[in-house]
Amino acid sequence: MNTATKLSGFALGLAAVFGAAYGVGQVVGPVTPAADTRHDADDPAHGTTHADAGDAPAAHLPGGLLVSDRGYTLAPLAAPAGEFAFRVTGPDGRPVTRYEVAHDKRMHLIVARRDLSGFRHVHPEAGPDGTWRVASPLAGPGVWRAFADFTPAGGPALTLGVDVTVPGALVARPLPPPATAATVDGYTVTLAGTAQPGRASRLTLTVSRDGTPVTDLQPYLGAYGHLVALRQGDLAYLHVHPEGAPGDGATPAGPAVTFSAEFPSAGTYRLYLDFRHGDTVRTAEFTVVAGTPAGAGPGASGAPTTTGTTTTTGTPAATSTPTADADHGAPGHGHD
Repeated sequence: MNTATKLSGFALGLAAVFGAAYGVGQVVGPVTPAADTRHDADDPAHGTTHADAGDAPAAHLPGGLLVSDRGYTLAPLAAPAGEFAFRVTGPDGRPVTRYEVAHDKRMHLIVARRDLSGFRHVHPEAGPDGTWRVASPLAGPGVWRAFADFTPAGGPALTLGVDVTVPGALVARPLPPPATAATVDGYTVTLAGTAQPGRASRLTLTVSRDGTPVTDLQPYLGAYGHLVALRQGDLAYLHVHPEGAPGDGATPAGPAVTFSAEFPSAGTYRLYLDFRHGDTVRTAEFTVVAGTPAGAGPGASGAPTTTGTTTTTGTPAATSTPTADADHGAPGHGHD
């Protein structure tokens, strides 16, 4: 075979590869699950997993960084316009159909745009075949990270993540700078505490309305507040809950809700606080700096640092096309 023929064949091979890649579609994943590497210990309170010596690559990873873990795989599915569908397959390769109830739900689906300018938290419904469906929480163009937070019956608590792309013109937005208060729908939420990497950090969020402390917060997902933290960059997922519980005789219904959060590394994080009052769930967003991130300039520290941008909540819109581009501080949807 002469040189020209070899080059021609090589070019045709490249074309076939890139053509196949182009036709993959908008959803990144699913993947074929690896052999089951089930662990005896996990940390359901924070969505993290603890590996043993036989699974070193996943050791001490925060949640949401893996699409497949301990034999369980998150598999997005094709769905009608305006709907989001997925399955979780188990170590045997079959769809999981039995789940434990955690925080009042069998499945928590959280989505965030890669620049952290959009956030949704919804609760899909499952069919008998293990397919979960919900009105699409993807609110605008961009690459979104979808997190499935669940506990399979008899299995470990897991948070799996996969990227999903919504086509359209994308306007990237920088993360808002740190601040100590956020306002949403007439409510002001203030945050006190220091985010410290590698150890438990006590954060207290206080809710007021028109200057008056809110002392009758309503339970939401079994607590007076629900907090999700995402690390800027890789979107490592921290799922934390407050101290105490409604009805325990020791936990007041506001205005302060205190959390213990473990930030796995120095860096910048986005916090999303869900709270329920007047039968409506609202979300206040904050930016927090834990420690001194690599490359940070003088003055960077782990002092109480949050932002004042927020989102309000409602019923996820069941539209066939993406809604207006997500924005920091714009009204959001996705709670049910």
